[in-house]
Amino acid sequence: MKTTRICIVGGGTAGWMAANLFAARWSDKPIEIILVESPDVGIVGVGEGSTPTLKRFFQLLGIAESEWMSRCNATYKVNIKFAGWSPQSGIDQYSHPFISQIDTFSQRAFFVNCRTRRLGLATHTNPADFLINGVLAQQNKGPLTPENFPFRMEYGYHFDSYLLGEFLAEHAKKLGVIHQQALICGVEKHANGDIKHLVSKDAGNIAADWFVDCSGFSSLLMQQELGVKFKSYKDNLFNDAAVVMPTDISTNIPVETTATAIANGWCWKIPLTNRYGNGYVYSSDFVDSNQAEKEFRQHLNMSDSEHPCRHLKMKVGCLESHWQNNCIGLGLAQGFIEPLEATALHLVQICTEMFMDDFSDGHFSQQRQSQYNQKVTERFERVRDYIVAHYKLNTRNDSDYWRANRANTHISDSLSQLLDVWYRREDLEQEIARQNLESHFGTVSWHCLLAGYGAFPRLADKQPGTGDLYKEQHIQHFLQGCALNFNLHQENLIPRLSP
Repeated sequence: MKTTRICIVGGGTAGWMAANLFAARWSDKPIEIILVESPDVGIVGVGEGSTPTLKRFFQLLGIAESEWMSRCNATYKVNIKFAGWSPQSGIDQYSHPFISQIDTFSQRAFFVNCRTRRLGLATHTNPADFLINGVLAQQNKGPLTPENFPFRMEYGYHFDSYLLGEFLAEHAKKLGVIHQQALICGVEKHANGDIKHLVSKDAGNIAADWFVDCSGFSSLLMQQELGVKFKSYKDNLFNDAAVVMPTDISTNIPVETTATAIANGWCWKIPLTNRYGNGYVYSSDFVDSNQAEKEFRQHLNMSDSEHPCRHLKMKVGCLESHWQNNCIGLGLAQGFIEPLEATALHLVQICTEMFMDDFSDGHFSQQRQSQYNQKVTERFERVRDYIVAHYKLNTRNDSDYWRANRANTHISDSLSQLLDVWYRREDLEQEIARQNLESHFGTVSWHCLLAGYGAFPRLADKQPGTGDLYKEQHIQHFLQGCALNFNLHQENLIPRLSP
């Protein structure tokens, strides 16, 4: 059989993640994978968080946590804590824990309490008290369980993205991926518009049957060479810049990312083993880079520090076509939705897996191209909607930025329908099922967001006595009992990961 050659343009976590997945899935096929990257083009390389999808990625590749986590200064992540997003509701902060199997026994009580509160009745709706990872985050416990623990735990990671890219490169090369360094100047195409070969400055022409664009925001192949248009989300999401700086790690290392709203955006705080990764995401339409850095340093109590900040620009949106001719886009070359829910690598992995499925089912041809494009666009837009809701529902009044976000009417029909169902006190779970949204952000996640923001009507004047207190105590005792199986805090887990 003829060997099929797939050429990935660009390294970093996106390129090397795709290379590993291709090599692992098609190890028994006559497929050759080459990754070409320029030594002169750097990667963003900030501290980054993941969703539980990354856990499944390493399981698919058979890579143990002890093999990669210490190499990448990685820590466990069970939760995202949001602080200061809805001060007018009286809620200082809320949690969006990752959903685990054991939550099946407690999430129904959470839904019922939210429904009760939407009816104007006082009841407990703090997401962290109904979900096991919320309890672990409050106790700062890692997610590892004894072997006899009968439920599957879901969790993500914090890691240094530059170091993770290096690790994935090493592993991909062990799987037979060819690594070539070259500066790409352009491409030559076939008569039908397919890419024939890359034209490089120092390695001649690099031919392949299929190409994957992982060249970052420049989108060298998809946008520049194939002319695929970019669909901006600027009307939905205002942020287009970030300023970043590390700080010293604390003795007790959290098992959660913190997202804190400040005057003109929000700040992430990501704990690695050796430092905190910090960043301030903002809109240049409301504040310039100098003022943003000033606000960021004040937030970190680093106003007098001489440590330099790095300034980054973000291009928020996605390609109108994710698979064009014989090329697909992945990572920043494909699109970017700001880092609020840590969906960047999640989308890379999901899109790569969907491509592999459609490529294989279509007999390694373009047969299923339109289906793939439709599915990926839907995925991006529904993730976008969940992020947009964080801004639309904010109750801050300290700047034009937050007021403009709250007043923004550029929201999708899908999001509009979800919010309408919630405020009409109808069945949100049923609406999510009707829209087939569970594979994006599901019912639990939407309840976490809406309850976390205190998006409820005014309490009724008369409050009947209910059995809610008993139910709440029962759920909390159940989860607190489960948490006894988790004995180690993050800082005590890390030494066990050393090879």
